[in-house]
Amino acid sequence: MGIVADDTKTQDSSQHLSHKRLPLAEEGIMETLLLPFSPRFIVLTICAVVTALLIGIGIADGKIFDILLIPILIFGALTLLGVRDLLQKSHAVLRNYPISAHIRFLLEEIRPEMRQYFFESEKDGMPFSRDTRAVVYQRAKMELDKRPFGTQEDVYRQGYEWMHHSVSPKTHAEEKFRISIGGPDCKKPYSASVFNISAMSFGALSPNAVRALNAGAKKGSFAHDTGEGGVSPYHREMGGDIIWEIGSGYFGCRHLDGSFDPEAFARVAGDDQIKMVELKVSQGAKPGHGGVLPAAKVSEEISKIRGVAMGEDCISPASHRAFSTPVGMMQFIAEMRRLSGGKPVGFKLCIGHPWEFLAICKAMLQTGIYPDFIVVDGNEGGTGAAPLEFMDHLGMPMREGVNFVHNALIGINARDRIRIGASGKIATAFDMARAMAIGADYCNSARGFMFSLGCIQSLSCHTDRCPTGVATQDPTRARALYVPLKIDRVHNYHHATLHSLTELIAAAGLEHPQQLRPIHFSQRTSTTQVQSFARLYPELRPGELLEGTEDPRFREAWRMAQTDTFQPAL
Repeated sequence: MGIVADDTKTQDSSQHLSHKRLPLAEEGIMETLLLPFSPRFIVLTICAVVTALLIGIGIADGKIFDILLIPILIFGALTLLGVRDLLQKSHAVLRNYPISAHIRFLLEEIRPEMRQYFFESEKDGMPFSRDTRAVVYQRAKMELDKRPFGTQEDVYRQGYEWMHHSVSPKTHAEEKFRISIGGPDCKKPYSASVFNISAMSFGALSPNAVRALNAGAKKGSFAHDTGEGGVSPYHREMGGDIIWEIGSGYFGCRHLDGSFDPEAFARVAGDDQIKMVELKVSQGAKPGHGGVLPAAKVSEEISKIRGVAMGEDCISPASHRAFSTPVGMMQFIAEMRRLSGGKPVGFKLCIGHPWEFLAICKAMLQTGIYPDFIVVDGNEGGTGAAPLEFMDHLGMPMREGVNFVHNALIGINARDRIRIGASGKIATAFDMARAMAIGADYCNSARGFMFSLGCIQSLSCHTDRCPTGVATQDPTRARALYVPLKIDRVHNYHHATLHSLTELIAAAGLEHPQQLRPIHFSQRTSTTQVQSFARLYPELRPGELLEGTEDPRFREAWRMAQTDTFQPAL
């Protein structure tokens, strides 16, 4: 009896549930039927209905069909777009909001421009603030670059920095501020400006951009770094002083298998237009990252300039094949100096593991071979394209890097024979003075000179759709950059920036930027505390690394550094 009773209850329960399901099913059908009229789909529905009505009216009254043709095409195209959105599977938001969701993608597309033009303050733009970009544009055009009413900086915020002035300022002269680069082993030292164009390759830059930069450098008597893409005809065409940068791809001086070709190097380096040779060990914005130019992009022109085969990927490895140890690196530098006929040879790097640079220092001591210069790039440096993690979180910032290299060379008694260049987000005279106070002898700028060409920081360098013709290989875009005008602007920017540096140096009671020291700058470390750069960037004593330092920045790293490998001694 109990079992029958339970079965009866079960049957009653099933019948009760089936009665409940009917209203739910009907409700689901109603929702489906009303879906075209929901806010999500209403735009598609309206477009479809309007298209149908217009076609119907046009058929009913053939006289007005021609008038209705354009509206029919517009609403018909929108309807087809909406149907495509419903059927595609890549974007969930389009499937849920056909047609209308395209507004989101449009807003995403113009977001950087909206922010830059309407919401960005004078000081908070990145990588360069609107104020910095404006002063470069004004100086390049020789327009008024002064500011009214007072600083817009919060001088009490943590991190604010300033330069000390003197109660007995000097009368500033029209000093060109040049330094001689070339150690005792260099037969052809180069008298360089303290402000030069940093490494940017042809390929990353358009032919017209390279022409304008090099001609501007010639007009202003400063140097133009080629970047690792090689010496192009556009560098040679204008006759400006060239620093030839050689990366791990050895473009312009390589065998077809990618190895270094001494004979090809000697031919190119012997050109009188090339004043210095720079071995690129790493780049600030993407240290330790190689690159591949796909075969499809290796044009006949790039093939000739870089010395690579057409129809094959152009590979720039992450590391060098010509050397694998600190001693090998010094020997390679000596060989390049010999092959170039005694021109200044140095290297560029972003500081990573401190023991690796100190291993290079030990190799200098062991071999007696010293570079003529070292360019220190920072992780704030620029690039056409790099992975986010590399740009944001890999490598030492430029200021710490410059000061580390400066102190390391002091510590091995080699500072007097090696010049240090600073490269990393330098655009103004204050940027230069600050870098030189903590160890740099001269400065290089890439993006500053790009601004002088007309770059608007559209952040589209990697897309080949540069709106100003600076960073593109599209000839229709590159033609927008009018070379004769931009030559003057490159020269003007260099001249005006050095003039501003002259005024800063004079205000500090000095006569040359090489007299700048950390004591001339201070930084606010909190709202109520200030420290001198001399405290923030302390210097080693001459020969301190040789004697055995206790400085925590160097003690363990010096112990781990080895000349026969870049690996640390653990």
